[in-house]
Amino acid sequence: MPHPSPIKVAVAGLGFIGPIHIESLRRLPGIEIVAITHSNEKTAAEKAAALHISKYYDSFEKMIRKEEIDCVHICTPNDLHYSMTKTALLEGKHVVCEKPLAMSVEEARELLHIANSHNLVHAVNFNIRYYPLVRQMKKMRETGQLGRIYSVIGAYLQDWLFFSTDYNWRLETLKTGDSKAVADIGSHLIDLIEYITGLSVIAVMADFSTIHPIRKKSLKNIETYSGKLLNEKDYEEVPVSVEDHANILLRFNDGSKGSVVVSQVAAGRKNRLSLEISGSQLSFAWNSEIPNELWIGKRDAPNQLLLRDPALVDANVREIISYPGGHNEGFADTSKQLFKEIYEDVRRGRPSPHPTYPTFKDGLREMILCGKIVESNSLQKWISV
Repeated sequence: MPHPSPIKVAVAGLGFIGPIHIESLRRLPGIEIVAITHSNEKTAAEKAAALHISKYYDSFEKMIRKEEIDCVHICTPNDLHYSMTKTALLEGKHVVCEKPLAMSVEEARELLHIANSHNLVHAVNFNIRYYPLVRQMKKMRETGQLGRIYSVIGAYLQDWLFFSTDYNWRLETLKTGDSKAVADIGSHLIDLIEYITGLSVIAVMADFSTIHPIRKKSLKNIETYSGKLLNEKDYEEVPVSVEDHANILLRFNDGSKGSVVVSQVAAGRKNRLSLEISGSQLSFAWNSEIPNELWIGKRDAPNQLLLRDPALVDANVREIISYPGGHNEGFADTSKQLFKEIYEDVRRGRPSPHPTYPTFKDGLREMILCGKIVESNSLQKWISV
């Protein structure tokens, strides 16, 4: 049965990304955030007050079973995604989960099966797909304007782990899994490559680096991207085994090839995902720090610079643009546009036959690819996907 407004939502996890989900949801009509949860009751109370949310819990299970909730957003550390998502699905709740969907391929496959068998809306937050010019590249490729793909070059560069004193739970394998930079941001990059090109990665060759094998962990709580520098006595030395830099070669199912670099120790690069896709007709170049410009390269004519403007892009792309040309849209707008599509299905009470948004199927795909990349680095050889 279609669900009447308002749709009641709960959010689990209140670090960097949870409040971004809340802000984005509040920009959409007919959605009410009724509760939040955090493992620490004091933190939950403080966050609830700051975010003007009346109900908070230190137990996810208690919140799910006590509150009247239609959809749950899972924004916690990775090791909690599987258990929380499974609990919510079995209670009949629609779920939006941050990536990675789980800690293993088997767990991700189980969550996809449960969601499908209960006919529940399920989504993974690959929000970078929702920059309008990303979708424009996809549409131009689909209509043949790119031509046959020759090569793909990508990079996702950040610097928030540049210093040895930069530390976060994402560096701890029990919470994050066997990969750090690749699972965290490389997953966005490779998802974007497959999304735009329509190709599938069939083999990978990876080489990881751990630039800081010993890091200084703060004895005080530091959230992602907080960038605080403390005194020497405020740290303890901790060995780190996961990568903060990776080089990856890719082979695609049409015979074309690509290469990507992922780094969280690239000084000056705050959050720069860049892509260059070369085809037989033209090339694309785009990066997330200048998201409203798409460079279009040509061999025998002047190059072009396409600005994000609803009057200039494909009709399908206009659906994820809210403002006229010259009124820039950025990172915060990507989640809003993603959630807008997801909640059309939540309001219907069931997923569409062919969802336009990334689902648990895409989350499972990311888990498979990441696992193969980790295996390739470990064995130092090409691994088939």
